[in-house]
Amino acid sequence: MDGTNALGEFLRARRALVRPEDAGIRGGGLRRVPGLRREEVAMLAGISADYYLRLEQGRDRNPSLQVLEALADVLNLDADATTHLIGLTQARPSRARRPARPTDRGRASRKPEPVPPGILQLMEGWTSNPAYVENKFTDVLAANALATALSPNYSVGVNLLRALLLDESERKLLRDWEELTEALIAALRANVGPDVDDPRLTELVGELSVRSERFRRLWGRHDVHPKQARVSRLRHPKVGDLELHANKLAIVGTDGLVLKVFHAEPGSRSAELLAILGSLAVSGEGRNLTGSDGHQAVDEQ
Repeated sequence: MDGTNALGEFLRARRALVRPEDAGIRGGGLRRVPGLRREEVAMLAGISADYYLRLEQGRDRNPSLQVLEALADVLNLDADATTHLIGLTQARPSRARRPARPTDRGRASRKPEPVPPGILQLMEGWTSNPAYVENKFTDVLAANALATALSPNYSVGVNLLRALLLDESERKLLRDWEELTEALIAALRANVGPDVDDPRLTELVGELSVRSERFRRLWGRHDVHPKQARVSRLRHPKVGDLELHANKLAIVGTDGLVLKVFHAEPGSRSAELLAILGSLAVSGEGRNLTGSDGHQAVDEQ
Protein backbone atom coordinates (compact mmCIF):
# COMPACT_ATOMS: atom_id res chain seq x y z
CA MET A 1 0.00 0.00 0.00
CA ASP A 2 2.95 2.29 -0.70
CA GLY A 3 3.93 3.08 2.87
CA THR A 4 0.39 3.22 4.23
CA ASN A 5 -1.41 0.65 6.32
CA ALA A 6 -5.00 1.22 5.24
CA LEU A 7 -6.04 -2.36 5.98
CA GLY A 8 -4.69 -2.24 9.54
CA GLU A 9 -6.21 1.17 10.21
CA PHE A 10 -9.58 -0.04 8.98
CA LEU A 11 -9.50 -3.19 11.11
CA ARG A 12 -8.52 -1.28 14.25
CA ALA A 13 -11.22 1.34 13.75
CA ARG A 14 -13.98 -1.15 13.05
CA ARG A 15 -13.20 -3.52 15.92
CA ALA A 16 -13.36 -0.54 18.28
CA LEU A 17 -17.01 -0.09 17.24
CA VAL A 18 -18.10 -3.64 18.09
CA ARG A 19 -19.40 -4.10 21.63
CA PRO A 20 -18.19 -7.37 23.18
CA GLU A 21 -21.72 -8.34 24.19
CA ASP A 22 -22.87 -7.96 20.57
CA ALA A 23 -20.21 -10.47 19.58
CA GLY A 24 -21.36 -12.94 22.22
CA ILE A 25 -18.53 -12.17 24.65
CA ARG A 26 -19.53 -11.78 28.29
CA GLY A 27 -17.37 -10.33 31.03
CA GLY A 28 -13.76 -10.14 29.99
CA GLY A 29 -12.65 -7.79 32.76
CA LEU A 30 -11.66 -4.16 32.46
CA ARG A 31 -10.91 -2.84 28.97
CA ARG A 32 -8.46 -0.07 28.24
CA VAL A 33 -10.12 0.69 24.90
CA PRO A 34 -13.68 0.22 23.62
CA GLY A 35 -14.66 -2.62 21.37
CA LEU A 36 -13.12 -6.03 20.84
CA ARG A 37 -9.57 -7.03 21.69
CA ARG A 38 -7.33 -8.33 18.91
CA GLU A 39 -7.32 -11.85 20.31
CA GLU A 40 -11.13 -11.82 20.46
CA VAL A 41 -11.42 -10.85 16.81
CA ALA A 42 -8.95 -13.58 15.91
CA MET A 43 -10.82 -16.21 17.92
CA LEU A 44 -14.19 -15.29 16.45
CA ALA A 45 -12.77 -15.23 12.91
CA GLY A 46 -11.07 -18.60 13.34
CA ILE A 47 -7.51 -17.36 12.81
CA SER A 48 -4.49 -17.15 15.09
CA ALA A 49 -3.95 -14.07 17.24
CA ASP A 50 -0.45 -13.70 15.79
CA TYR A 51 -1.78 -13.70 12.22
CA TYR A 52 -4.41 -11.10 13.05
CA LEU A 53 -1.75 -8.93 14.71
CA ARG A 54 0.31 -9.11 11.51
CA LEU A 55 -2.73 -7.90 9.54
CA GLU A 56 -3.27 -4.91 11.80
CA GLN A 57 0.42 -4.03 11.78
CA GLY A 58 0.63 -4.23 8.01
CA ARG A 59 3.13 -7.10 8.05
CA ASP A 60 0.73 -9.28 6.05
CA ARG A 61 -1.37 -7.57 3.40
CA ASN A 62 -2.63 -10.49 1.39
CA PRO A 63 -5.21 -12.38 3.47
CA SER A 64 -7.44 -14.82 1.65
CA LEU A 65 -10.99 -13.96 0.70
CA GLN A 66 -12.17 -16.51 3.28
CA VAL A 67 -10.29 -14.68 6.04
CA LEU A 68 -11.61 -11.29 4.93
CA GLU A 69 -15.20 -12.54 4.88
CA ALA A 70 -14.75 -14.04 8.35
CA LEU A 71 -13.40 -10.73 9.65
CA ALA A 72 -16.26 -8.84 8.01
CA ASP A 73 -18.72 -11.09 9.81
CA VAL A 74 -17.02 -10.55 13.19
CA LEU A 75 -16.90 -6.78 12.67
CA ASN A 76 -20.55 -6.61 11.59
CA LEU A 77 -19.67 -5.02 8.24
CA ASP A 78 -22.44 -4.46 5.73
CA ALA A 79 -22.03 -5.22 2.01
CA ASP A 80 -20.49 -1.83 1.21
CA ALA A 81 -17.95 -1.98 4.05
CA THR A 82 -17.09 -5.60 3.18
CA THR A 83 -16.40 -4.62 -0.42
CA HIS A 84 -14.21 -1.78 0.87
CA LEU A 85 -12.31 -4.16 3.17
CA ILE A 86 -11.61 -6.55 0.30
CA GLY A 87 -10.56 -3.64 -1.91
CA LEU A 88 -7.95 -2.53 0.61
CA THR A 89 -5.98 -5.71 -0.09
CA GLN A 90 -5.98 -5.25 -3.88
CA ALA A 91 -3.09 -3.74 -5.81
CA ARG A 92 -3.80 -0.24 -7.05
CA PRO A 93 -3.23 0.98 -10.62
CA SER A 94 0.23 2.15 -11.51
CA ARG A 95 -1.05 5.74 -11.88
CA ALA A 96 -1.00 6.08 -8.09
CA ARG A 97 2.62 4.95 -7.91
CA ARG A 98 4.17 6.96 -10.76
CA PRO A 99 7.22 9.04 -9.76
CA ALA A 100 6.45 12.68 -9.18
CA ARG A 101 7.56 15.03 -11.94
CA PRO A 102 9.58 18.10 -10.92
CA THR A 103 6.54 20.30 -11.50
CA ASP A 104 4.45 18.08 -9.20
CA ARG A 105 6.72 18.28 -6.16
CA GLY A 106 5.51 20.46 -3.32
CA ARG A 107 1.88 20.52 -4.38
CA ALA A 108 -0.92 18.03 -3.96
CA SER A 109 -3.37 19.42 -6.50
CA ARG A 110 -3.55 18.29 -10.09
CA LYS A 111 -5.61 19.50 -12.99
CA PRO A 112 -9.18 18.22 -12.56
CA GLU A 113 -10.81 15.98 -15.11
CA PRO A 114 -12.84 17.96 -17.67
CA VAL A 115 -16.61 17.63 -17.63
CA PRO A 116 -17.97 16.18 -20.91
CA PRO A 117 -19.41 18.98 -23.10
CA GLY A 118 -22.71 17.14 -23.46
CA ILE A 119 -23.21 17.22 -19.69
CA LEU A 120 -22.51 20.95 -19.62
CA GLN A 121 -25.07 21.55 -22.36
CA LEU A 122 -27.63 19.41 -20.56
CA MET A 123 -27.19 21.31 -17.30
CA GLU A 124 -27.35 24.69 -18.98
CA GLY A 125 -30.72 23.83 -20.45
CA TRP A 126 -32.25 23.03 -17.07
CA THR A 127 -34.05 26.05 -15.68
CA SER A 128 -36.09 24.19 -13.05
CA ASN A 129 -33.48 21.78 -11.74
CA PRO A 130 -30.39 22.85 -9.81
CA ALA A 131 -27.50 20.64 -10.95
CA TYR A 132 -23.76 20.39 -10.53
CA VAL A 133 -20.92 17.98 -11.30
CA GLU A 134 -18.43 16.84 -8.66
CA ASN A 135 -15.48 14.47 -8.57
CA LYS A 136 -14.84 11.75 -6.00
CA PHE A 137 -13.23 14.25 -3.64
CA THR A 138 -16.39 16.48 -3.72
CA ASP A 139 -14.72 19.21 -5.77
CA VAL A 140 -17.34 21.05 -7.85
CA LEU A 141 -16.32 21.03 -11.52
CA ALA A 142 -19.47 22.53 -13.06
CA ALA A 143 -22.76 24.03 -11.86
CA ASN A 144 -25.77 25.66 -13.47
CA ALA A 145 -27.19 29.03 -12.45
CA LEU A 146 -30.02 27.61 -10.35
CA ALA A 147 -27.62 25.45 -8.34
CA THR A 148 -25.50 28.49 -7.53
CA ALA A 149 -28.65 30.38 -6.54
CA LEU A 150 -29.52 27.51 -4.21
CA SER A 151 -26.10 27.77 -2.53
CA PRO A 152 -23.07 29.84 -3.54
CA ASN A 153 -21.00 26.80 -2.59
CA TYR A 154 -22.40 25.00 -5.64
CA SER A 155 -19.80 26.80 -7.74
CA VAL A 156 -16.76 25.70 -9.69
CA GLY A 157 -13.68 25.41 -7.48
CA VAL A 158 -15.48 24.79 -4.20
CA ASN A 159 -14.87 21.60 -2.26
CA LEU A 160 -18.28 20.67 -0.88
CA LEU A 161 -17.05 18.66 2.08
CA ARG A 162 -14.79 21.51 3.15
CA ALA A 163 -17.62 24.01 2.72
CA LEU A 164 -20.04 21.79 4.60
CA LEU A 165 -17.74 21.55 7.62
CA LEU A 166 -16.14 24.99 7.68
CA ASP A 167 -18.63 27.44 6.18
CA GLU A 168 -21.16 28.56 8.79
CA SER A 169 -23.60 29.75 6.13
CA GLU A 170 -23.74 26.22 4.73
CA ARG A 171 -24.59 24.84 8.15
CA LYS A 172 -27.43 27.37 8.43
CA LEU A 173 -28.70 26.42 4.97
CA LEU A 174 -28.90 22.68 5.65
CA ARG A 175 -31.50 21.66 8.19
CA ASP A 176 -30.10 18.10 8.18
CA TRP A 177 -26.47 19.19 8.52
CA GLU A 178 -25.41 16.50 11.00
CA GLU A 179 -26.91 13.68 8.95
CA LEU A 180 -25.39 15.05 5.76
CA THR A 181 -21.88 15.46 7.18
CA GLU A 182 -21.89 11.89 8.41
CA ALA A 183 -23.11 10.60 5.04
CA LEU A 184 -20.66 12.66 3.00
CA ILE A 185 -17.62 11.60 5.01
CA ALA A 186 -18.61 7.92 4.74
CA ALA A 187 -19.16 8.42 0.99
CA LEU A 188 -15.68 9.92 0.58
CA ARG A 189 -14.16 6.70 1.90
CA ALA A 190 -16.32 4.67 -0.45
CA ASN A 191 -15.30 6.86 -3.39
CA VAL A 192 -11.54 6.67 -2.89
CA GLY A 193 -11.45 2.99 -1.92
CA PRO A 194 -7.87 1.72 -1.54
CA ASP A 195 -6.34 4.82 -3.15
CA VAL A 196 -5.69 6.29 0.28
CA ASP A 197 -2.46 8.10 -0.55
CA ASP A 198 -3.83 10.07 -3.49
CA PRO A 199 -2.32 13.58 -3.15
CA ARG A 200 -5.71 15.28 -3.37
CA LEU A 201 -7.13 13.06 -0.62
CA THR A 202 -4.07 13.59 1.58
CA GLU A 203 -4.39 17.35 1.16
CA LEU A 204 -8.10 17.40 1.97
CA VAL A 205 -7.99 14.99 4.92
CA GLY A 206 -4.98 16.76 6.39
CA GLU A 207 -6.66 20.16 6.37
CA LEU A 208 -10.03 18.96 7.65
CA SER A 209 -8.44 16.85 10.38
CA VAL A 210 -6.82 20.01 11.74
CA ARG A 211 -9.75 22.38 11.29
CA SER A 212 -12.81 20.23 12.05
CA GLU A 213 -13.26 18.07 15.14
CA ARG A 214 -16.36 16.52 13.62
CA PHE A 215 -14.46 15.43 10.52
CA ARG A 216 -11.62 14.05 12.62
CA ARG A 217 -14.01 11.95 14.70
CA LEU A 218 -16.14 10.66 11.83
CA TRP A 219 -13.18 9.97 9.54
CA GLY A 220 -11.62 7.95 12.33
CA ARG A 221 -14.63 5.63 12.40
CA HIS A 222 -13.84 4.36 8.88
CA ASP A 223 -17.53 4.22 7.97
CA VAL A 224 -18.08 3.32 4.31
CA HIS A 225 -21.36 4.14 2.56
CA PRO A 226 -21.70 5.16 -1.10
CA LYS A 227 -23.85 8.20 -1.77
CA GLN A 228 -27.55 7.47 -2.02
CA ALA A 229 -30.52 9.40 -3.30
CA ARG A 230 -31.95 11.51 -0.50
CA VAL A 231 -34.24 14.40 0.34
CA SER A 232 -32.32 17.61 1.05
CA ARG A 233 -33.95 19.87 3.64
CA LEU A 234 -32.84 23.45 3.26
CA ARG A 235 -33.61 26.78 4.88
CA HIS A 236 -32.83 29.24 2.10
CA PRO A 237 -32.26 32.87 3.18
CA LYS A 238 -34.36 34.22 0.28
CA VAL A 239 -37.27 31.80 -0.17
CA GLY A 240 -37.48 29.84 3.09
CA ASP A 241 -37.75 26.10 3.74
CA LEU A 242 -37.31 23.71 0.82
CA GLU A 243 -37.43 19.94 0.50
CA LEU A 244 -35.72 18.76 -2.65
CA HIS A 245 -35.02 15.29 -3.94
CA ALA A 246 -31.30 14.91 -4.66
CA ASN A 247 -30.10 12.23 -7.05
CA LYS A 248 -26.55 11.47 -8.12
CA LEU A 249 -25.93 10.03 -11.57
CA ALA A 250 -22.57 8.53 -12.52
CA ILE A 251 -21.07 10.05 -15.66
CA VAL A 252 -19.94 7.11 -17.79
CA GLY A 253 -16.42 7.25 -19.17
CA THR A 254 -15.00 9.46 -16.40
CA ASP A 255 -12.96 8.77 -13.28
CA GLY A 256 -15.75 8.95 -10.74
CA LEU A 257 -17.49 12.14 -11.86
CA VAL A 258 -21.14 12.37 -10.85
CA LEU A 259 -23.97 14.68 -11.83
CA LYS A 260 -26.13 15.75 -8.90
CA VAL A 261 -29.64 16.92 -9.77
CA PHE A 262 -32.26 18.41 -7.44
CA HIS A 263 -35.99 18.40 -8.06
CA ALA A 264 -39.11 19.22 -6.06
CA GLU A 265 -42.33 17.24 -5.93
CA PRO A 266 -44.59 18.60 -8.70
CA GLY A 267 -47.23 20.96 -7.33
CA SER A 268 -45.59 21.18 -3.92
CA ARG A 269 -44.74 24.31 -1.97
CA SER A 270 -41.07 23.50 -2.55
CA ALA A 271 -41.69 23.50 -6.30
CA GLU A 272 -43.23 26.98 -6.01
CA LEU A 273 -40.31 28.26 -3.96
CA LEU A 274 -37.78 26.77 -6.35
CA ALA A 275 -39.51 28.57 -9.22
CA ILE A 276 -39.33 31.83 -7.26
CA LEU A 277 -35.65 31.25 -6.62
CA GLY A 278 -35.11 30.70 -10.32
CA SER A 279 -36.81 33.98 -11.13
CA LEU A 280 -34.55 35.77 -8.66
CA ALA A 281 -31.42 34.45 -10.34
CA VAL A 282 -30.52 36.95 -13.05
CA SER A 283 -30.01 35.18 -16.36
CA GLY A 284 -26.33 34.61 -17.02
CA GLU A 285 -25.11 36.00 -13.69
CA GLY A 286 -23.36 33.58 -11.39
CA ARG A 287 -23.34 30.90 -14.08
CA ASN A 288 -20.09 28.98 -14.00
CA LEU A 289 -20.36 25.85 -16.06
CA THR A 290 -16.67 25.40 -16.79
CA GLY A 291 -13.55 25.75 -14.71
CA SER A 292 -9.88 24.90 -14.72
CA ASP A 293 -9.29 24.38 -11.02
CA GLY A 294 -11.44 21.97 -9.02
CA HIS A 295 -9.22 22.20 -5.93
CA GLN A 296 -9.90 25.65 -4.57
CA ALA A 297 -12.20 25.90 -1.56
CA VAL A 298 -14.23 28.47 0.29
CA ASP A 299 -12.71 30.26 3.25
CA GLU A 300 -14.09 29.69 6.70
CA GLN A 301 -16.59 32.30 7.61
